[in-house]
Amino acid sequence: MKKFLIIQTASIGDVILATPIIEKLHHYFPEAKIDFLLKKGNQSLFKAHPFLNKVITWDKSRKKYLNYIDIINFVRDRKYDYVINIQRFASSGFLTVLSGAKKTIGFNKNPFSLFFSKSVKHTIKNKNETPHEVDRNLKLIESLTDDKKFPVKLYPSKKDFAKTSQYKTFQYICIAPASLWFTKQYPVEKWIEFVREVPAEMRIYFLGSASDSDICNQIIEQSGRENCLNLSGKLSFLETAALMKDARMNFVNDSAAQHLASAMNAPISTIYCSTVPAFGFGPLSDDSAVIETNEILDCRPCGLHGLETCKKKHFKCATTIRTEQLLFRV
Repeated sequence: MKKFLIIQTASIGDVILATPIIEKLHHYFPEAKIDFLLKKGNQSLFKAHPFLNKVITWDKSRKKYLNYIDIINFVRDRKYDYVINIQRFASSGFLTVLSGAKKTIGFNKNPFSLFFSKSVKHTIKNKNETPHEVDRNLKLIESLTDDKKFPVKLYPSKKDFAKTSQYKTFQYICIAPASLWFTKQYPVEKWIEFVREVPAEMRIYFLGSASDSDICNQIIEQSGRENCLNLSGKLSFLETAALMKDARMNFVNDSAAQHLASAMNAPISTIYCSTVPAFGFGPLSDDSAVIETNEILDCRPCGLHGLETCKKKHFKCATTIRTEQLLFRV
């Protein structure tokens, strides 16, 4: 019986985009024990996951390096056959090298990749293709399996669906208006403009973390629209995914929310401001669309990830997106 460890201790979205590796390993090695190492706070994504043997958490918020040493010792004691490191950070690379696994696999951009059993090229974009992050991740196990694609997937429980069923008695859309990065976030005034134009009979549920509650309340109050409910901070990751699954449409930024929706094959409309889908982090649902400005801006994209401010001070990549582009997807 093979034992695998997958390492991805970055953000929620990055963890979700790693789920095809879980799916594919289980498909090809159904008897294998698959463990997953992630950052503390994200473990609820995998609550009662049917294909994971153990979820290991690294608490980075306190005693980070003492906890890191404990994890190294824990991983060594597990005696894995394979450690598959999705991250390109030195900390994960060092852990991979010290894991004691029979085989270690990771990306060539990791500082410790020289010491991996197998190093895989990580390409954001080349002349012939713009691979999705999921495809880049699956390259790590291609030599163990094949080159077939597998979906992002999460597994909300019956309780998760039961809790959100109360919100599904009407047609509804979901809006996740916030982002950690200013230049990835569709402006509040633009959300307000859109919400005012959504048909009155349509329910609107606002999603996000507890820290997003104020921005959601601001949009609801300033739009003056009824049939809105702020659920930010009130649902778990998997409950949010369960609600998104049956929405008429999910409107999100280039953020973790779009990956939650993708993992449920829920309808998605992703608004791209400073970033672009060509980076490989776009929506993956069957019913998905990218909404972005029609203007040609020499400053866009301004980086692989969002920035805290618009360097040009005009934020035209967001403000020139027309409300009609969103309404078309309602």
